[in-house]
Amino acid sequence: MMHKFALIGYPLAHSLSDVIHQAGFKSLGIDGKYSILETPPETLVSRIKFLKLEGYEGFNVTIPLKIPISLFVDEFDAYADLAGAINTVTIMPDKSLKAYNTDVLGFRRAIPADFEMQGAKAAILGTGGASHAAVVALADMKVAAISLFTRNIPNSIEVVNYFRRKFPSIVFEIFQIENIRDLSEYKMVVNATPIGMLGHSADMMPLSIEALRTIQRNAILYDIVYNPIKTRMIKCAEDMEIRTISGLDMLLYQAVCAQEIWFGRTPDFDKMKIAALENL
Repeated sequence: MMHKFALIGYPLAHSLSDVIHQAGFKSLGIDGKYSILETPPETLVSRIKFLKLEGYEGFNVTIPLKIPISLFVDEFDAYADLAGAINTVTIMPDKSLKAYNTDVLGFRRAIPADFEMQGAKAAILGTGGASHAAVVALADMKVAAISLFTRNIPNSIEVVNYFRRKFPSIVFEIFQIENIRDLSEYKMVVNATPIGMLGHSADMMPLSIEALRTIQRNAILYDIVYNPIKTRMIKCAEDMEIRTISGLDMLLYQAVCAQEIWFGRTPDFDKMKIAALENL
């Protein structure tokens, strides 16, 4: 029997999810098909009906649907509930939807085990679904404070207040992203925007060179963009000898977690990474 899974979001022209998941299926000996299904927000309802009718067992969710999809699911796991964003869904036998956020674990697992964030401050660029996963992961790591940087502060106030309620022990502040000058107080700076992505804004950076230079040498710059594997910002940071994490490992770890949910077994991370690198 063929097991059917998919990725929904828009646009998806540069997605690696199909080759990553197919490699995972193969490593588990599972006869599975993973489809890339472009789904603009206005077609979300019909897409969910299609997935249920066509016998799909689960799907992943990416930009810009990680938050809107929550209106259509029946049950949330703890991370999806905390993040207020969803990236993995199981279609149950009765066609109800159970939602998860494996981005939280993906984000966390990509951070070196020896890197300590307890009591430190983190900066997150962006307030969309990806930033929600970063906030939950950093809260798990017991950070003291998180600064969120956004283009539109009024539109993001609700998100910040949501996090303040969920994580009362963490100090949350919100700033205009264009006004970033000095990042020296942060132990981790996370780009949770699509800026730097192939086909979107590959020649751009969410930070100025001057702001990058202020990042401490014992800090980490974490760019969740994975295509290209080294964004312009990552390359500039490496030239400045700043530690970096690319989005590829987060993408791979969240995919591993999704397959653990779907099959109850762990696929081969290295084989999934090789498949990704061959297709970048």
